[in-house]
Amino acid sequence: MPVEKHSLSRRGLLKAASVAVAAGTFGAASLSAAPRAVAAPAGVLGTIIDFSAGVPSAASVKAAGHIGAIRYVSQRRPGAEWMLGKPVSLKETQDFANNGLFTASIYQFGRDTTADWKRGAAGVAEHAPQAIALHRAAGGPTGVPIYVAIDDNPTQQQYTTLIRPYLQGFQTALKAAGYSMGIYGNYSTIEWAIADKLGQFFWQHNWGSNGRIHPAIHLHQFQNSAGKVGGVEVDLNHVYKANWGQWQAGKTATPQVPANPGTPANPGTPSTRYPDINIGGSSISGQQLEQGLSLAQQIAQAIR
Repeated sequence: MPVEKHSLSRRGLLKAASVAVAAGTFGAASLSAAPRAVAAPAGVLGTIIDFSAGVPSAASVKAAGHIGAIRYVSQRRPGAEWMLGKPVSLKETQDFANNGLFTASIYQFGRDTTADWKRGAAGVAEHAPQAIALHRAAGGPTGVPIYVAIDDNPTQQQYTTLIRPYLQGFQTALKAAGYSMGIYGNYSTIEWAIADKLGQFFWQHNWGSNGRIHPAIHLHQFQNSAGKVGGVEVDLNHVYKANWGQWQAGKTATPQVPANPGTPANPGTPSTRYPDINIGGSSISGQQLEQGLSLAQQIAQAIR
């Protein structure tokens, strides 16, 4: 697996932090109910693009009428060397900022049989530090979300056993480092995640959504392979909310992060932020979890 050039010498440290980073709060929500039949979000505010085959110039993106792009804070996976647009670079985001365009960040390394979520909570220790480090290297500030990709049409069982623990661990790691979490998924995945109080931003894809658009989404990927911008094949996305997790390199972002449905906007802060948990018969105290996440954050800063 490709890693940042400074990561190899810190592999042992990442392993040491892995249990704490991978762990989350494992509350369960009922999955027996079918997704609610509800109205789509109102009002398209603009369009953004996503791409991986290359990097179009900001001028070409602006000329095409888009307000920005959502970009990968992840490396190219083996066999996908054609993805010349991964990962996003500081040069690219500075070009966007200089042209009045915005960037948002998403992590996705594997796909299909190698999908990141298929490792469950255990995969977070590898993925979260890379997402954070690449986001920072590209000029991304704290106080914004990093989206996590569920680029599939999963079953409820897959969500319960693998996706939910993966998202719980990722959300815990991002929160400790000063970020919120976005989720890229289909209608059902977003519905289940909201029921489990996972994610604060949502980007929906159409696979398995059966024509439905979830009312909570910030972004909707409505057309794949929609043509080329600046010579690069792109997908098109509608923007439904003014704050979709966007940022500009060199600027401190302090957006109003929306509260998750059913979650207090300003929850209290206990002395230890994380509960004691049990994974596979092994107990981890909230204090140990907090220390492990602090270590992971320090590692991400060190490889910045």
